[in-house]
Amino acid sequence: MPAPQPTSGPTAPLPADADVGTDASTTASAVPDTRTEANAPNAPAPNAPAPRPRPHRHALLRLGLLAAVLAAAAASLLLWDPTAVLAAAAGPWRMPIALAAYAFGTVAFLPRPALNAGMGLLFGSLWGVPLAIAGSAIGAIAAFALGRSLGREALRPLVRGKVLTEIDRRLSEQGFRSVLLVRLFPGAPFQAGNFACAFSGVRFWPYLAATVLGVVPTTAAYVIAGASASSPGSPAFLISASVIAAMCVFSAVSLWRARPRRSA
Repeated sequence: MPAPQPTSGPTAPLPADADVGTDASTTASAVPDTRTEANAPNAPAPNAPAPRPRPHRHALLRLGLLAAVLAAAAASLLLWDPTAVLAAAAGPWRMPIALAAYAFGTVAFLPRPALNAGMGLLFGSLWGVPLAIAGSAIGAIAAFALGRSLGREALRPLVRGKVLTEIDRRLSEQGFRSVLLVRLFPGAPFQAGNFACAFSGVRFWPYLAATVLGVVPTTAAYVIAGASASSPGSPAFLISASVIAAMCVFSAVSLWRARPRRSA
């Protein structure tokens, strides 16, 4: 009788011609090759930020329309003179025409100091100050409507960088306070502030209230200076000129302190 084969102990070596390729390939195919996926050139990094959405084609078309409208408004100043229109206006339509010309001038990138001085020269301090403030408000409303309806959707996805992101966050979260500080700063271009607010998430009513309140000091100073320009030795002209000079110095100092500093 032959002896029984042992059931435990060291495994006997397989013959040299044993078929082990099928089992090995099956085991290898069951385990995913993570090295290939990790080293793939198009694979996103684990902590990479999500890509920003690109502006839609219709949004880019509206942005182009906004640029065309602003360019046409600025180019129209070659065909007509707002000062001549204001001087020619008479009768009950004089103030409405002045408001329209002032508001259009702000949209056409005319400097507000010149418009304010013109209001003071034509209407004096009593009527010039409220008319200039009202014209500033109308121009700000028009610019906000144009920027919010035509440019915001295309430009919002392009806001990048720490500075632009921080400006957008402040205008969106602290609308009234941020807009008020921009309006009170004499060196801030009026039209640039209008479109910066329109492209951000600031709401309309805080934007308008801060604009009306913030333009009062600079507007009054330039209007009074224009109204008293015929008598440069008068106290009104000297006070307004001193206020304007102080605001210019403040703007220059603020811009100098805000300049980027070189590292040693």
